Amino acid sequence: MSSPAEFYKTLPPITKAYGTICVLATAAFHLGLYHPAIIALNYDPVFSHFQVWRLITNFFFLGKFSINFGIHLLMLARYGVQLEKGPFEKRTADFLWMIMFGALSLLVLSAIPFFLPLYLAPPFLGVSLVFMLLYLWSREFPNAQISIYGLVTLKAFYLPWAMLALDVIFGSHIAPDLLGIVAGHMYYFFSVLYPLAGGPNLLRTPLWVHKLVARMGLEGPSYPGAAQANRTAGTTFRGRSYRLNG
Repeated sequence: MSSPAEFYKTLPPITKAYGTICVLATAAFHLGLYHPAIIALNYDPVFSHFQVWRLITNFFFLGKFSINFGIHLLMLARYGVQLEKGPFEKRTADFLWMIMFGALSLLVLSAIPFFLPLYLAPPFLGVSLVFMLLYLWSREFPNAQISIYGLVTLKAFYLPWAMLALDVIFGSHIAPDLLGIVAGHMYYFFSVLYPLAGGPNLLRTPLWVHKLVARMGLEGPSYPGAAQANRTAGTTFRGRSYRLNG
């Protein structure tokens, strides 16, 4: 059994960086180094006082240290890692672009009153981004068997909806989950389903993202544990996003 330090070293770069920042952000909050309102998504100060950092920092706060924080961090550590090591193996730039598209989509969706009343818009979109990764993982590994708390076993394809139902049962806000599902489906539609129907891949990774990742020394990753995860046989769209985005 590997130690936590060894496990951390095997994490792929983008998921590792995002998860680390989320943990540090919550730790800094508990140490009293800042108030979450400073980094929350609030469009009024963004446009009136040019506090543009809010458009980015709101994604790094998953909440206080709690059971919910742990669940979302574990979701990131499992589903985000399996995506980056599996369908996005040796495609770090594509994975980063997917995260960037998801973040931009969530910002737009949360600002549309028709889609989500402003009073329901979450001030932090980190949970939505994690839920987007869960949704995409469920589409890449739809036949994987998932056990929920050891009580119910279901196919991964239905996992996002099961997690959404659990939030309803436990009285949690479902807006972050819904936003993540919509953003995830938008990415999957434009990068997989639409090209399969004969259309162009509208989300091809821009050259500047490839250059950025290459400058960071992350393209063609050499991190430990980069072997592609085993995929469940018989999936409908098995490997499609790998071929279409490549």
